[in-house]
Amino acid sequence: MNVFGVGLPEMAVIGAVALLVFGPKRLPELGRTLGKTLKGFQSASKEFEREINKAMADPEQLPSAELEEPIQKSSDD
Repeated sequence: MNVFGVGLPEMAVIGAVALLVFGPKRLPELGRTLGKTLKGFQSASKEFEREINKAMADPEQLPSAELEEPIQKSSDD
């Protein structure tokens, strides 16, 4: 098992250190908080990817057409 380049032995050491540092009472709470945070990051990442793909599929949605005229005017000056 390998997650983010961290194998099972490394995860066991990290878990043992976390257990020693936070204690058995706070560790489940910390795990839930970490899980919710990671889920939020994953959700935001998927939404960002969807928006990028949507913009790439429909070039008319891109603001480049609105920006061309002011850019051309400034280059003519």
